[in-house]
Amino acid sequence: MPRRKPSSPKPGAPSTRPLRVGEEIRHVLASILGRGELRDPALAGQSITVSEVRIAPDLMRATVFVTPLGGGDVAGVVAALNRAAPFLRGQVAKAVKLRRAPELGFAPDTSFDYARRIEEALRDPAVRRDVEADRDDAET
Repeated sequence: MPRRKPSSPKPGAPSTRPLRVGEEIRHVLASILGRGELRDPALAGQSITVSEVRIAPDLMRATVFVTPLGGGDVAGVVAALNRAAPFLRGQVAKAVKLRRAPELGFAPDTSFDYARRIEEALRDPAVRRDVEADRDDAET
């Protein structure tokens, strides 16, 4: 019986390469920000979390989602990081082996706020009552 080639990913399914490259860029940026290599006054004394890097399938652009640890001026931090994007791109180019380093754009990470809103909604007495009623219906 002839050997079959492994099936290729479905058309339109994301490749794993952008995910791997995005994660590697995230580690590099987290390291740079952790060492405090940026001298922007808006970033002085700020601990910044790099939660995700979404990179385009062609690896030419990357959106970096950040949040200041412990809250703070998110808009100011994002603006400062966007000003420092060319420097950070150069640092990424040195650390990650790619033909061309992607252009970096920084955006606030709103996933923590979203999770907090869901948690608050689940604590609402009306929602709790409905969830418990659904649970009771499922058990009977």
